[in-house]
Amino acid sequence: MSGVDWPERLTSFDTGESNLQKLWRVELGPSYSGPIVSEELVFATETTNKKKEIVHALDRKSGKTVWKTHWIGSMKVPFFAARNGSWIRSTLAYDGERLYVAGMRDVLVCLDVKSGQKLWVKDFMGELGTPLPRFGFVCSPLVNGQDLYVQAGASFAKLDKVTGEIQWRTLIDGGGMYGSAFSSPYMVGWEDQNQVIVQTRTRLAGVDSTDGQVHWSVEIPAFRGMNILTPTVDQNRIFTSTYRGGSFAFKVVSEAGKWRVEKTWDDPAQGYMSSPVIVDDHVYLHLRNQRLACFNLETGDKQWTSRQRFGQYMSLVTKDRKILALDERGILLLFRVNPDQFEQIDQVRISEQPTWGHLAICGNEIFIRELQAISAYRWDGSTEVMDANNQEPYWDGVLDELSLWHKTLKAQEVKRAMDGTIFDESGTSVDPVGKLTTTWGQLKLTN
Repeated sequence: MSGVDWPERLTSFDTGESNLQKLWRVELGPSYSGPIVSEELVFATETTNKKKEIVHALDRKSGKTVWKTHWIGSMKVPFFAARNGSWIRSTLAYDGERLYVAGMRDVLVCLDVKSGQKLWVKDFMGELGTPLPRFGFVCSPLVNGQDLYVQAGASFAKLDKVTGEIQWRTLIDGGGMYGSAFSSPYMVGWEDQNQVIVQTRTRLAGVDSTDGQVHWSVEIPAFRGMNILTPTVDQNRIFTSTYRGGSFAFKVVSEAGKWRVEKTWDDPAQGYMSSPVIVDDHVYLHLRNQRLACFNLETGDKQWTSRQRFGQYMSLVTKDRKILALDERGILLLFRVNPDQFEQIDQVRISEQPTWGHLAICGNEIFIRELQAISAYRWDGSTEVMDANNQEPYWDGVLDELSLWHKTLKAQEVKRAMDGTIFDESGTSVDPVGKLTTTWGQLKLTN
């Protein structure tokens, strides 16, 4: 995302039409996995005929298939979750050479990025004798150096990413219906030590990335263990929120070589499946009641809750004091990062299908996993001055401020505009004094 400014709007102010240019769209079977983007490829998953799980590598420019790989791996989730389908859920992990893909039946598959060839397959149920996770393999793998971390096999496990061999397991549960976690691990570096923040169905824990020692843990209440979202970390503070459990903030501290965790605040507001973002000591969270809320991470004060309701799920990405959000109803939204009040800038419908997969942003391109397709869009975050004759950009620079007028201004009107007297008392947003154009203009006036 670095190096490219996000757009000020998603639609044209005048016409209301989308400012996003569709690059391509490829129809696929259903999936909840978010797309993964490399320099040349886009990786996506699908479940077909309620039987096969397929991984696609698509050309990033055209959407054409470069390779695809499949295996048999379907299952049925419990009836009360079936309305959201039984297709593949976990988002892939990518390390530049390999893809790591979680199949629903507690199987982790490692693929060669260039060819799609299977390098190894880890069948957790077959190797460990653990029960089938009743909601499928949901956790997304985390790759760090030569290691891979994942909640699978009714536990939290560390694997050698090259061989697939299990190095250790911890936080072991019973698997099945009430074990087998949903949340994905999160790596942090505290006091020259890497810990993996892990949220199981019942607990939040800090696990030593080297030997699997649990340094600290705390109970996290949730209805039927529905701890789904991934906890968000800011320095030594952790925020999480659960289904029918509430929202919680913790602080992790080290004293005399020992770690402990303390709850700093809680709030009855409930998150559900959408992981929040933290900007400048404030948490922005999509709630179970389908509203957005903002909390002060340090004090727990609820800054605001939106009056507007959105969909059941919303993936959030933040940059440039904006939040880009993909609502599961197929709507892309742009919010202002503002702890004082809820501020929606714009929205655009981007699909007629549900969009449960996490959106992916790379530079000025957005990749959207629709339920039955994947699509790519581009926005132009730059400002260009065009040559009226050949329609080619001939100047590449930065505009301090731009004003549009419905008539041709006279010389004195231009001067008044630059002095600020033609606007309100504050004048222009950018102080014109000392700028190249105004200095040159003053010289022209005096001569």
